[in-house]
Amino acid sequence: MTDLVKVLHVEDDPEILEISGMALTLVGGLDIVQVDRGEKALDVVADFNPQLVLSDMQMPGLTGAETIAAIRKMPQFQNIPCVFMTAKLLDGGESIMTHPQDIGLIPKPFDPMTLADELRALWNSQVQQAA
Repeated sequence: MTDLVKVLHVEDDPEILEISGMALTLVGGLDIVQVDRGEKALDVVADFNPQLVLSDMQMPGLTGAETIAAIRKMPQFQNIPCVFMTAKLLDGGESIMTHPQDIGLIPKPFDPMTLADELRALWNSQVQQAA
C-alpha cells in the first residue's frame, strides 16, 4: 500500500489555512502545498504532483468542485482522489461527491489533532478499493 505523503490544500479562509497547515505538517507529518484559490491550485498542481487534493467547497472564483474538475482534465490527474471540506452539508454531502475519486467529506469545524489521520484513513480506504 502506498502511504499518503503529498497533499494539495485549497482553502480561501486564511485562519483555516494556517490551522490546517500546522495540523497536516507538524501534527500529521505530511508534505503540503497550500493555496487560497482554485486558480492558484491549477498553477501549482503539476509541479507539486500531489497524491490527494483537500479542497474547500465554497471559494471566490472557482469553487472546490470546479477546481477539482479542472485538475482532473489534466491527463496525469484524471483520477486524483479528493477530499472536500465544508461548513455547509445540506444533504449529507451526497451532491458534492459526484466523481468516483471524491473519497470523503470533512465538516468544518474540524479537529486539527486528527485531520491528517482522517485524510490517511480516507486515502487508505481508497487505495484498498483500487487494489
